[in-house]
Amino acid sequence: MRVIGTAGHVDHGKSTLIQALTGIHPDRLKEEQEREMTIDLGFAWWHLPDGEEVGVVDVPGHRDFIENMLAGVGGIDAALFVVAADEGVMPQTREHLAILNILKINSGVVALTKIDMVDDPEWLDLVEEELRQEFTGTVLEGAPIVRVSARTGENLDQLHLKLQEVLADSPHRPDLGRPRLPIDRVFTIAGFGTVVTGTLVDGHFTVGDEVVILPGRMRGRIRGLQTHQRVEDRAVPGSRTAINITGVDLDDVQRGQVVAFPNTFTATRRMDVAFDLLPDSSFPLEHNTEVKLFIGAAEVIARVRLIGAEMLSPGESGWLQLEMPEPVVAARGDRYILRRPSPGETIGGGVVLDPNPRWRHKRFSEAVLARLEALSKGSPEEVLLQALMTMGTATFGEVQKAANMEDAAAREVLEILLENRQVIALDGDAGLIKSNSQLAARPYWEQTVTKLLAILAEYHQKYPLRLGVPTEEVRSRMKVEPKLFAALLRQLVADQRVLVKGSMAWLPDHEVVFNLEQQRKVDDLLASFASQPFSPPTIKDSIAEIGEDLYQTLVAMGILLPVSHEVVFRTEDYQQAVKDVAALAEKHGAFTLAQARDHWETTRRYVQDLLEYMDREGITLRVGDGRKLRSR
Repeated sequence: MRVIGTAGHVDHGKSTLIQALTGIHPDRLKEEQEREMTIDLGFAWWHLPDGEEVGVVDVPGHRDFIENMLAGVGGIDAALFVVAADEGVMPQTREHLAILNILKINSGVVALTKIDMVDDPEWLDLVEEELRQEFTGTVLEGAPIVRVSARTGENLDQLHLKLQEVLADSPHRPDLGRPRLPIDRVFTIAGFGTVVTGTLVDGHFTVGDEVVILPGRMRGRIRGLQTHQRVEDRAVPGSRTAINITGVDLDDVQRGQVVAFPNTFTATRRMDVAFDLLPDSSFPLEHNTEVKLFIGAAEVIARVRLIGAEMLSPGESGWLQLEMPEPVVAARGDRYILRRPSPGETIGGGVVLDPNPRWRHKRFSEAVLARLEALSKGSPEEVLLQALMTMGTATFGEVQKAANMEDAAAREVLEILLENRQVIALDGDAGLIKSNSQLAARPYWEQTVTKLLAILAEYHQKYPLRLGVPTEEVRSRMKVEPKLFAALLRQLVADQRVLVKGSMAWLPDHEVVFNLEQQRKVDDLLASFASQPFSPPTIKDSIAEIGEDLYQTLVAMGILLPVSHEVVFRTEDYQQAVKDVAALAEKHGAFTLAQARDHWETTRRYVQDLLEYMDREGITLRVGDGRKLRSR
């Protein structure tokens, strides 16, 4: 499905030409019909000679309604550029051409209309020559020019064929699996409810799909779909689509919002963009200028932050960070337009590089400039890597969306990045990349590794008597996701850069060395454990005798083993107890707590805590009042 958009000066015959081509007059408002002037967007459709159905967005040409024009021109595949033969190039001819140029509408046909009002063939030749000069260096350079009359029908068949040719040479809209429909019209139908229309991009919708309207949190369900007043079960990318949405009130929806699947797009108040200032702009563009931003069907106020420059002169290009008080929905690669609010003037536009930058950039940072350069001109590998670097860690689906790449292309690029170790697969299996596979950019990974090692080193310096750091404490201080942290530890242990035992982690070169006084205290405590292996000092007694740090060190070193919040044994005594339990079970079958207590010549408290610990460890199994060895 393709969509053609008209462009051109007011009263050059755009709407009349569309009616002649399609049989549908696109002016739908009473005021438009009375004034014979297009004010808002109009819509029509027809079949080309080869049978392909094509939609038409007819835009107003008057300068007072240029902003209505911008709401409809962004989703078109080709332009039908209309110039009246009796007037030639006029102010909105040039402004509409500049807009098409900014939006990179690279396909188009020029209709030289009202030829029935010109008797002199040489005049038509002069107008054509003027147009070719005007189009030099623009997206319409080399575009076919067809002389037509909507009133008499002259050469309309030739115009049909030329439109068919340019559309055949332009690629179809890709299905990226994440549809969005920028809303350019909202209305209600009695008995059906809210209906929105727009040009569908990036995916397809099906009747019954749950959708969300952004910005905002409104959710609904697709009750019905139409394309060119024909009921459809499925709407495809590039089609003019009307959606009947249940669960959404008419008063809550407006032009500029976007219909999408839940959790696929995030509204943003900040964007990184590449920008071209038009050569005929009346003023240079300065930092902190307030402008109007047009993207999709949305129109919002934005403030310009110039990156890497204090000012752009007419005809210059640069990087901007746009900040908006009202959120918009955008994707990487979207085209946009900027206009001065007063006096109204189109000043330029460009392409979205990052629709959701994490923070406000330092304006003259070399790293920021290098990143924007890579996003703007980089290879697919650089684009995907930069998108991932911005997020640090993300799923494949998230980074594919941020890079605005098709699934197959993104997977191919990712394989290269994984092979070159520029991207890390946190799930540990680079060969099975799924949409929810967690990925990390190598620079972010290295920064995170450095941070983890620094936390361990700092902890060792602060607590030299403690063998290791609780891993959960390390993760909490790093403020990273559990999956990334687990992947970091796995790799660092494999590389022998970190040692892990249980829930403790430490650096390989860290050793606990006791001074003479500390060693004496430890020796005295361990002697007490040796003298009464199954009635040893409690945890409270041990800490009172040698201090918290020394006690925790003995636990981390595996010398002491706490079996409850009160009772602790030497590890070697616990291991002996496991052997003793096996002997008791062999002798009695199922042994009682009293039998174990008598065997170890201790008190009930120690035996109960010890056996409950063995239960938790899967060594023993409680059966009634007794215990037996658990089958293995």
